Amino acid sequence: MQGLVFTGGREVELMSFPDPTPGPGEVVVAIRASGMCGSDLKFYRTPKGEDPGIGIKLAGPVVAGHEPCGVIEAVGAGVDPRQARIGDRVMVHHAHGCDCCRTCRSGWPQMCDNGLEAIYGITANGGHAPYLKAAASNVVKLPDALSFKTGAAVACGTGTAYSALKRLDVSGDDTLVVVGQGPVGLSATLLGSALGARVIALDIEAHRLARATEFGAAHVVNPRETDPVEAILALTGGRGAELAMDTSGTGVGRLTALRATREWGRMCVVGEGHNMDLDISADMLRKQRTIYGSWVFSIMGLADCARFVAERHLPVETLFTEEWSLDQGPEAYRLFDQQTSGKGVFVL
Repeated sequence: MQGLVFTGGREVELMSFPDPTPGPGEVVVAIRASGMCGSDLKFYRTPKGEDPGIGIKLAGPVVAGHEPCGVIEAVGAGVDPRQARIGDRVMVHHAHGCDCCRTCRSGWPQMCDNGLEAIYGITANGGHAPYLKAAASNVVKLPDALSFKTGAAVACGTGTAYSALKRLDVSGDDTLVVVGQGPVGLSATLLGSALGARVIALDIEAHRLARATEFGAAHVVNPRETDPVEAILALTGGRGAELAMDTSGTGVGRLTALRATREWGRMCVVGEGHNMDLDISADMLRKQRTIYGSWVFSIMGLADCARFVAERHLPVETLFTEEWSLDQGPEAYRLFDQQTSGKGVFVL
Protein backbone atom coordinates (compact mmCIF):
# COMPACT_ATOMS: atom_id res chain seq x y z
CA MET A 1 0.00 0.00 0.00
CA GLN A 2 0.98 3.65 -0.27
CA GLY A 3 0.66 6.14 2.57
CA LEU A 4 1.32 9.84 3.07
CA VAL A 5 4.42 10.70 5.11
CA PHE A 6 5.60 14.05 6.49
CA THR A 7 9.18 14.25 5.23
CA GLY A 8 10.04 17.65 6.75
CA GLY A 9 10.22 21.20 5.52
CA ARG A 10 6.53 21.43 4.59
CA GLU A 11 6.73 18.39 2.31
CA VAL A 12 4.56 15.29 2.26
CA GLU A 13 5.16 12.25 0.06
CA LEU A 14 3.41 9.03 -0.89
CA MET A 15 5.62 6.12 0.17
CA SER A 16 5.21 2.37 -0.15
CA PHE A 17 4.56 0.22 2.92
CA PRO A 18 3.72 -3.47 3.33
CA ASP A 19 0.02 -4.20 3.70
CA PRO A 20 -0.45 -4.71 7.45
CA THR A 21 -1.32 -8.04 9.05
CA PRO A 22 -2.94 -8.08 12.51
CA GLY A 23 -1.12 -9.72 15.37
CA PRO A 24 -2.72 -10.98 18.58
CA GLY A 25 -5.15 -8.42 19.97
CA GLU A 26 -4.98 -6.31 16.80
CA VAL A 27 -7.22 -5.44 13.88
CA VAL A 28 -6.66 -4.01 10.42
CA VAL A 29 -9.02 -1.22 9.41
CA ALA A 30 -9.69 -0.45 5.75
CA ILE A 31 -9.70 3.35 5.84
CA ARG A 32 -12.67 5.15 4.33
CA ALA A 33 -11.96 8.67 5.66
CA SER A 34 -8.93 10.23 7.35
CA GLY A 35 -9.17 13.78 8.64
CA MET A 36 -6.53 16.50 8.64
CA CYS A 37 -5.88 17.99 12.09
CA GLY A 38 -4.26 21.31 12.95
CA SER A 39 -1.90 19.56 15.36
CA ASP A 40 -0.39 17.73 12.35
CA LEU A 41 1.00 21.01 11.07
CA LYS A 42 3.71 20.85 13.73
CA PHE A 43 5.11 17.75 12.05
CA TYR A 44 4.47 19.05 8.54
CA ARG A 45 6.36 22.29 9.27
CA THR A 46 9.36 20.75 11.08
CA PRO A 47 12.50 21.40 8.98
CA LYS A 48 14.12 18.40 7.35
CA GLY A 49 16.42 16.52 9.71
CA GLU A 50 15.13 18.24 12.85
CA ASP A 51 13.43 16.55 15.81
CA PRO A 52 9.65 17.25 15.73
CA GLY A 53 9.64 17.18 19.52
CA ILE A 54 7.70 13.99 20.22
CA GLY A 55 10.34 12.61 22.57
CA ILE A 56 10.66 9.35 20.61
CA LYS A 57 13.20 8.55 17.91
CA LEU A 58 11.38 6.96 14.99
CA ALA A 59 12.85 3.90 13.32
CA GLY A 60 11.67 4.99 9.88
CA PRO A 61 8.96 6.83 7.96
CA VAL A 62 5.50 6.80 9.51
CA VAL A 63 2.15 7.16 7.74
CA ALA A 64 0.49 10.38 8.91
CA GLY A 65 -3.13 10.91 9.96
CA HIS A 66 -4.61 10.48 13.44
CA GLU A 67 -8.32 10.90 12.60
CA PRO A 68 -9.04 7.49 11.02
CA CYS A 69 -12.39 5.93 10.29
CA GLY A 70 -13.22 2.84 8.25
CA VAL A 71 -14.24 -0.82 8.20
CA ILE A 72 -12.51 -3.71 9.97
CA GLU A 73 -10.83 -5.80 7.28
CA ALA A 74 -9.02 -8.40 9.40
CA VAL A 75 -8.93 -9.51 13.04
CA GLY A 76 -5.97 -11.02 14.90
CA ALA A 77 -5.92 -13.87 17.38
CA GLY A 78 -7.54 -13.35 20.75
CA VAL A 79 -9.84 -10.49 19.77
CA ASP A 80 -13.27 -10.87 21.37
CA PRO A 81 -15.92 -10.66 18.60
CA ARG A 82 -17.96 -8.44 20.91
CA GLN A 83 -15.15 -5.93 20.64
CA ALA A 84 -14.37 -6.11 16.93
CA ARG A 85 -15.61 -8.15 13.96
CA ILE A 86 -14.77 -8.08 10.28
CA GLY A 87 -17.15 -5.61 8.65
CA ASP A 88 -17.63 -3.38 11.70
CA ARG A 89 -17.66 0.35 10.91
CA VAL A 90 -15.23 1.91 13.38
CA MET A 91 -13.35 4.99 14.53
CA VAL A 92 -9.89 4.60 16.05
CA HIS A 93 -8.65 6.31 19.21
CA HIS A 94 -5.19 7.38 18.11
CA ALA A 95 -3.32 6.77 21.40
CA HIS A 96 -2.48 3.23 22.51
CA GLY A 97 -1.08 2.46 25.98
CA CYS A 98 -0.26 -0.71 27.85
CA ASP A 99 -3.94 -1.77 28.29
CA CYS A 100 -3.02 -2.89 31.84
CA CYS A 101 -2.53 0.13 34.08
CA ARG A 102 -5.32 1.88 35.96
CA THR A 103 -5.32 4.80 33.53
CA CYS A 104 -5.59 2.66 30.40
CA ARG A 105 -8.27 0.49 31.96
CA SER A 106 -10.26 3.63 32.75
CA GLY A 107 -10.21 4.48 29.03
CA TRP A 108 -7.48 7.15 28.91
CA PRO A 109 -4.62 5.49 26.96
CA GLN A 110 -2.94 8.83 26.12
CA MET A 111 -2.18 9.12 29.85
CA CYS A 112 -0.82 5.57 30.23
CA ASP A 113 1.11 5.10 33.49
CA ASN A 114 3.73 3.04 31.66
CA GLY A 115 4.17 5.34 28.67
CA LEU A 116 2.44 5.34 25.32
CA GLU A 117 3.14 2.36 23.10
CA ALA A 118 1.90 4.08 19.94
CA ILE A 119 0.29 7.24 18.63
CA TYR A 120 -1.24 6.34 15.30
CA GLY A 121 -0.19 8.86 12.69
CA ILE A 122 2.75 10.12 14.75
CA THR A 123 4.84 7.25 16.17
CA ALA A 124 3.04 4.42 14.35
CA ASN A 125 1.36 4.25 10.95
CA GLY A 126 -1.83 6.28 10.82
CA GLY A 127 -4.88 6.78 8.66
CA HIS A 128 -3.50 8.48 5.53
CA ALA A 129 -3.24 5.09 3.79
CA PRO A 130 -5.62 2.37 2.59
CA TYR A 131 -5.10 0.27 5.75
CA LEU A 132 -4.31 0.88 9.42
CA LYS A 133 -3.25 -1.73 11.96
CA ALA A 134 -4.43 -0.87 15.47
CA ALA A 135 -5.03 -2.45 18.86
CA ALA A 136 -8.54 -3.86 19.05
CA SER A 137 -8.95 -2.01 22.36
CA ASN A 138 -8.65 1.27 20.44
CA VAL A 139 -11.51 0.80 18.00
CA VAL A 140 -14.92 2.32 18.71
CA LYS A 141 -17.95 1.36 16.67
CA LEU A 142 -19.36 4.08 14.44
CA PRO A 143 -23.16 4.49 14.69
CA ASP A 144 -24.92 3.47 11.48
CA ALA A 145 -26.44 6.95 11.18
CA LEU A 146 -23.01 8.60 10.84
CA SER A 147 -20.90 8.85 7.70
CA PHE A 148 -17.24 7.86 7.65
CA LYS A 149 -16.30 11.54 7.28
CA THR A 150 -18.30 12.37 10.40
CA GLY A 151 -16.51 9.54 12.20
CA ALA A 152 -13.14 10.95 11.16
CA ALA A 153 -14.06 14.35 12.61
CA VAL A 154 -15.32 12.82 15.86
CA ALA A 155 -12.11 10.75 16.10
CA CYS A 156 -10.16 13.86 17.08
CA GLY A 157 -11.32 17.48 16.71
CA THR A 158 -15.04 17.10 17.39
CA GLY A 159 -14.45 14.53 20.11
CA THR A 160 -11.93 16.87 21.74
CA ALA A 161 -14.51 19.68 21.82
CA TYR A 162 -17.15 17.36 23.27
CA SER A 163 -14.84 16.14 26.05
CA ALA A 164 -14.00 19.72 27.04
CA LEU A 165 -17.68 20.69 27.10
CA LYS A 166 -18.37 17.76 29.42
CA ARG A 167 -15.55 18.95 31.71
CA LEU A 168 -17.25 22.35 31.81
CA ASP A 169 -20.63 20.71 32.55
CA VAL A 170 -22.47 22.85 30.00
CA SER A 171 -26.22 23.30 30.46
CA GLY A 172 -29.07 25.31 29.03
CA ASP A 173 -28.62 27.89 31.80
CA ASP A 174 -25.18 28.88 30.54
CA THR A 175 -23.63 31.40 28.22
CA LEU A 176 -20.54 29.81 26.66
CA VAL A 177 -17.72 31.78 25.06
CA VAL A 178 -15.69 29.84 22.46
CA VAL A 179 -12.44 31.52 21.46
CA GLY A 180 -11.22 30.39 18.04
CA GLN A 181 -13.47 29.03 15.32
CA GLY A 182 -11.22 26.56 13.59
CA PRO A 183 -12.46 22.93 13.39
CA VAL A 184 -12.31 22.33 17.18
CA GLY A 185 -13.87 25.69 17.99
CA LEU A 186 -16.64 25.23 15.42
CA SER A 187 -17.30 21.80 16.89
CA ALA A 188 -17.55 23.38 20.36
CA THR A 189 -19.98 25.96 18.99
CA LEU A 190 -22.13 23.28 17.36
CA LEU A 191 -22.09 20.90 20.33
CA GLY A 192 -22.44 23.63 22.94
CA SER A 193 -25.51 24.97 21.18
CA ALA A 194 -26.94 21.45 21.00
CA LEU A 195 -26.40 21.13 24.76
CA GLY A 196 -28.56 24.22 25.21
CA ALA A 197 -25.97 26.93 25.88
CA ARG A 198 -26.06 30.40 24.38
CA VAL A 199 -22.76 30.49 22.48
CA ILE A 200 -20.67 33.60 21.84
CA ALA A 201 -18.06 32.76 19.19
CA LEU A 202 -14.78 34.68 18.80
CA ASP A 203 -12.39 34.70 15.87
CA ILE A 204 -10.32 37.24 13.92
CA GLU A 205 -11.45 35.90 10.51
CA ALA A 206 -14.83 37.02 9.17
CA HIS A 207 -15.45 33.82 7.19
CA ARG A 208 -14.94 31.72 10.32
CA LEU A 209 -17.40 33.88 12.25
CA ALA A 210 -19.92 33.41 9.44
CA ARG A 211 -19.53 29.65 9.77
CA ALA A 212 -19.90 29.93 13.55
CA THR A 213 -23.30 31.55 13.02
CA GLU A 214 -24.27 28.66 10.73
CA PHE A 215 -23.15 26.25 13.46
CA GLY A 216 -25.41 27.79 16.10
CA ALA A 217 -23.57 30.76 17.63
CA ALA A 218 -26.02 33.28 19.08
CA HIS A 219 -23.46 36.09 18.82
CA VAL A 220 -20.07 36.52 17.15
CA VAL A 221 -17.23 38.86 18.13
CA ASN A 222 -14.14 39.82 16.12
CA PRO A 223 -11.33 40.89 18.50
CA ARG A 224 -9.71 42.85 15.66
CA GLU A 225 -12.74 45.12 15.51
CA THR A 226 -13.72 45.51 19.17
CA ASP A 227 -12.48 44.79 22.67
CA PRO A 228 -13.71 41.20 23.07
CA VAL A 229 -14.12 41.24 26.85
CA GLU A 230 -16.09 44.49 26.72
CA ALA A 231 -18.26 43.06 23.94
CA ILE A 232 -19.01 39.94 25.99
CA LEU A 233 -19.79 42.00 29.08
CA ALA A 234 -22.24 44.02 27.01
CA LEU A 235 -23.93 40.82 25.81
CA THR A 236 -24.23 39.44 29.36
CA GLY A 237 -25.59 42.41 31.28
CA GLY A 238 -22.14 43.43 32.50
CA ARG A 239 -21.40 40.21 34.40
CA GLY A 240 -19.67 37.95 31.89
CA ALA A 241 -20.29 34.40 30.74
CA GLU A 242 -20.63 31.38 33.01
CA LEU A 243 -18.29 29.31 30.82
CA ALA A 244 -15.51 29.81 28.30
CA MET A 245 -13.26 27.64 26.18
CA ASP A 246 -10.07 28.52 24.35
CA THR A 247 -9.27 26.56 21.20
CA SER A 248 -6.92 29.17 19.71
CA GLY A 249 -3.80 28.00 21.54
CA THR A 250 -2.67 31.61 21.95
CA GLY A 251 -1.89 33.44 25.17
CA VAL A 252 -4.14 36.36 24.30
CA GLY A 253 -6.97 34.00 23.35
CA ARG A 254 -6.74 32.15 26.65
CA LEU A 255 -6.64 35.34 28.67
CA THR A 256 -9.66 36.66 26.76
CA ALA A 257 -11.59 33.46 27.54
CA LEU A 258 -10.72 33.69 31.23
CA ARG A 259 -11.54 37.38 31.60
CA ALA A 260 -14.81 36.92 29.71
CA THR A 261 -16.21 34.80 32.55
CA ARG A 262 -18.09 36.15 35.56
CA GLU A 263 -17.51 35.47 39.24
CA TRP A 264 -17.29 31.71 39.86
CA GLY A 265 -16.82 31.27 36.10
CA ARG A 266 -15.22 28.19 34.58
CA MET A 267 -12.78 28.22 31.67
CA CYS A 268 -11.32 25.26 29.77
CA VAL A 269 -8.01 25.29 27.89
CA VAL A 270 -8.02 23.06 24.80
CA GLY A 271 -5.63 24.63 22.27
CA GLU A 272 -2.04 23.35 22.53
CA GLY A 273 1.10 25.47 22.81
CA HIS A 274 2.18 28.88 24.10
CA ASN A 275 1.58 30.28 27.60
CA MET A 276 -0.86 32.55 29.41
CA ASP A 277 0.36 35.45 31.53
CA LEU A 278 -2.31 36.17 34.10
CA ASP A 279 -2.71 38.15 37.29
CA ILE A 280 -3.49 35.47 39.87
CA SER A 281 -5.29 37.82 42.25
CA ALA A 282 -7.33 39.84 39.76
CA ASP A 283 -7.95 37.10 37.18
CA MET A 284 -8.55 34.13 39.46
CA LEU A 285 -8.65 34.52 43.25
CA ARG A 286 -10.89 37.56 43.55
CA LYS A 287 -13.23 36.23 40.87
CA GLN A 288 -13.29 32.67 42.29
CA ARG A 289 -12.68 31.33 38.78
CA THR A 290 -11.68 27.77 37.85
CA ILE A 291 -9.40 26.79 34.95
CA TYR A 292 -9.62 23.29 33.48
CA GLY A 293 -7.27 21.57 31.09
CA SER A 294 -8.75 19.03 28.69
CA TRP A 295 -6.60 16.73 26.55
CA VAL A 296 -8.41 14.89 23.76
CA PHE A 297 -10.92 12.34 25.16
CA SER A 298 -11.29 8.88 26.63
CA ILE A 299 -12.24 5.84 24.58
CA MET A 300 -15.74 5.90 26.09
CA GLY A 301 -15.84 9.66 25.55
CA LEU A 302 -15.25 9.03 21.84
CA ALA A 303 -18.21 6.64 21.80
CA ASP A 304 -20.38 9.09 23.75
CA CYS A 305 -19.61 11.92 21.34
CA ALA A 306 -20.54 9.77 18.34
CA ARG A 307 -23.78 8.75 20.03
CA PHE A 308 -24.64 12.38 20.84
CA VAL A 309 -23.96 13.53 17.28
CA ALA A 310 -26.09 10.70 15.88
CA GLU A 311 -29.02 11.23 18.26
CA ARG A 312 -29.11 15.00 17.66
CA HIS A 313 -28.56 14.69 13.88
CA LEU A 314 -25.76 17.26 14.06
CA PRO A 315 -24.14 18.27 10.73
CA VAL A 316 -20.57 17.49 11.80
CA GLU A 317 -19.61 16.38 8.29
CA THR A 318 -19.99 19.97 7.09
CA LEU A 319 -16.87 20.86 9.09
CA PHE A 320 -14.99 19.53 6.08
CA THR A 321 -14.64 22.13 3.35
CA GLU A 322 -12.17 20.15 1.21
CA GLU A 323 -12.11 16.50 0.18
CA TRP A 324 -8.94 14.92 -1.18
CA SER A 325 -7.49 11.68 -2.53
CA LEU A 326 -4.15 10.46 -1.17
CA ASP A 327 -2.26 11.42 -4.34
CA GLN A 328 -3.36 15.03 -3.72
CA GLY A 329 -1.56 15.04 -0.35
CA PRO A 330 1.02 17.75 -1.18
CA GLU A 331 -1.66 20.11 -2.48
CA ALA A 332 -3.98 19.34 0.46
CA TYR A 333 -1.35 20.17 3.08
CA ARG A 334 -0.14 23.28 1.25
CA LEU A 335 -3.67 24.66 1.46
CA PHE A 336 -4.22 23.48 5.04
CA ASP A 337 -0.93 25.08 6.12
CA GLN A 338 -2.29 28.51 5.14
CA GLN A 339 -5.07 28.16 7.75
CA THR A 340 -7.41 30.22 5.59
CA SER A 341 -9.88 27.46 4.77
CA GLY A 342 -11.76 24.90 6.82
CA LYS A 343 -10.97 21.27 7.53
CA GLY A 344 -9.79 18.75 4.94
CA VAL A 345 -10.36 15.01 4.72
CA PHE A 346 -8.85 12.22 2.63
CA VAL A 347 -11.55 9.91 1.29
CA LEU A 348 -10.63 6.41 0.15
